[in-house]
Amino acid sequence: AEQLWDTLTRFGFGSLTLSNFPAESPGILYHHSNWRNVRQATISYGYGLSVTPMQLARAYAVFGAEGILRPISLLKMDEPKQGVPVVDSEIAKKISLMLEEVVHPGGTGIKARVPSYRIGGKTGTAWLSKNGNYSKEYISTFVGIAPLNNPRLVVLVKIDKPQGLYYGSDVAAPIFSEVTRQHSGYWECPQIHFQRRVFLLMLNQKH
Repeated sequence: AEQLWDTLTRFGFGSLTLSNFPAESPGILYHHSNWRNVRQATISYGYGLSVTPMQLARAYAVFGAEGILRPISLLKMDEPKQGVPVVDSEIAKKISLMLEEVVHPGGTGIKARVPSYRIGGKTGTAWLSKNGNYSKEYISTFVGIAPLNNPRLVVLVKIDKPQGLYYGSDVAAPIFSEVTRQHSGYWECPQIHFQRRVFLLMLNQKH
């Protein structure tokens, strides 16, 4: 439990991003000393904690930055801010490749694909919390990195209370694909051909 809690806190969950975004919430991540045995299991698949879109997007940016957690700025910067390593770079690269499989045939996020570009990401579908319990209403997400061969963007799509279809793969992934395609001008890399509320976060890196 302590190791899982330590990893989550190193990725920025349970604390403010220090972006100076008005009324930002730190989310909810209880200290591991207060966890019951079942909480460790539920947290491992996304329940038992609460995160903001900004926290989640910044966490995914770690994989695009080869394991570095960077401060968030709401203003364009000429030089990247100093980050801190939170996971080994080789592990970050391996996770990025796993995220890429999600958008390939057989993965849950195939509707998030952006033609001619390498994309990696993850679908999410969860019950909304209401009055301390889980309701029968859903929140659907897709968050991903683009392009994987030269990461420049993290795009997070969050749909509250979708009607009809509610899986992240059906309602959030297609929006991710369209938004990412429209913002492909943010990166400067050649197209690569393969066979097989929206939140944008620039990965301010040198290449």
